[in-house]
Amino acid sequence: MTALFESWGLPYDWAWFVSTMIGILVIALPLMLAVAMIIYADRKIWAAMALRRGPNVVGPWGLLQSFADGAKVFLQETIIPAAANKGLFLIAPIITFTVALIVWAVIPFAPGVVLADINIGLLYVLAASSIGVYGVIIAGWASNSKYPFYSALRAAAQMVSYEVSIGFVLISVVLWTGSFNMSAIVEGQRAHIFGFINGYGFNPLLFPMAVVFLISAMAETARTPFDLTEAESELVAGYQTEYSSMSFALYWLGEYANVILMCGLNAILFWGGWLPPVDWAPLYMVPGIIWFFAKLLFFFFVFSWVKATVPRYRYDQLMRLGWKVFLPLSLFWVFLVSGWLMLTRYGV
Repeated sequence: MTALFESWGLPYDWAWFVSTMIGILVIALPLMLAVAMIIYADRKIWAAMALRRGPNVVGPWGLLQSFADGAKVFLQETIIPAAANKGLFLIAPIITFTVALIVWAVIPFAPGVVLADINIGLLYVLAASSIGVYGVIIAGWASNSKYPFYSALRAAAQMVSYEVSIGFVLISVVLWTGSFNMSAIVEGQRAHIFGFINGYGFNPLLFPMAVVFLISAMAETARTPFDLTEAESELVAGYQTEYSSMSFALYWLGEYANVILMCGLNAILFWGGWLPPVDWAPLYMVPGIIWFFAKLLFFFFVFSWVKATVPRYRYDQLMRLGWKVFLPLSLFWVFLVSGWLMLTRYGV
């Protein structure tokens, strides 16, 4: 796109800037629309699991319910507690929302369809997604209230616990691929099993890591059964307790953007991304972006399914799973994968 604007007479710097801004808007605006519809889908799935109807009044089949909720919070007054730290209180949801968006810069939707195809894309995802917890911690501190502060402490412990296991899972994928580049990871899964099945998830050595990553992704995004940061039976609404209006909405938008991101990462890292399940020529007639979104939506259905059916963990169970199960398992699997590759690929 930069070359296109250069052909129109723009200097290279301006052509690059305009093309980059267009790329950002092409990702960010549909993502915000997708978040609204994903919230609707989430509520409909929960309703179906509980034999209820879910949103069905506002608009045809209730499709406009999320937009009505958005208009409601937009028109509400932003209330700041008198004892809160006003600056930090307002900047915390902005941090969470911004971090949820910037990670999408390196997500490849199809071959060549990525805003920044950098060689350290996976490291960028891990680093940027880790920053999101600061928005929660700052919110808990700045609210000057007990329940948000407890929630912030829980969030810090929870994110650290599951970031460690996610890091070791990503190391296994990087070892097998030999690259941190997201597009290279997808291409590395082409015809991976038996010469015609696409996806690391079908590899017996990497399938356990796919399961660990899926569960850790739920914990990383604080989805049920790991939503201890906003357990309403204990902490009212957790770190969001003192928030209202658009500051509250930014947390919701950031949370669902992160959920969609984790669903996309599951598809990219283990299940072939934009590749069809089988390396068969007729399946490539379907555009790669369709395959990617189909896999993303499948994992979102799994997230909603778990939320609707699995009870919330106790906090000690959450910590035990992260530190005593996933950490040693993922660490052992790094040694297993690296040993297997040394024996088979490098002949050591």
